[in-house]
Amino acid sequence: MVNELNCDHMNAIPRIAPILNITQEELERESLETYLHIKLKRCESEIFNLVRKYGVSSIEDFEEQYKRGGIEEEGTWEDFFRLDHLEAERESIRKALEAIQ
Repeated sequence: MVNELNCDHMNAIPRIAPILNITQEELERESLETYLHIKLKRCESEIFNLVRKYGVSSIEDFEEQYKRGGIEEEGTWEDFFRLDHLEAERESIRKALEAIQ
């Protein structure tokens, strides 16, 4: 079933591109670019919520607040690691966007 779905999606591009009056390559690139922009916005939204929650500007600032005792580690380390992951993901998405532009 999964292979059938993947096949249907891959077959959709040649069928849809002429309807939109663009090439298959344009549709693939624009689809990928749109996907990455949506993913980037979601990532940035989560980052914004975390930095606002703790009053920090970045993972480095979060770590500095830990060292200074401004933020207690207990109950916050999950958010610390989530922010670290999100910042790395944001950078990867930005690089991917640069690669297709």
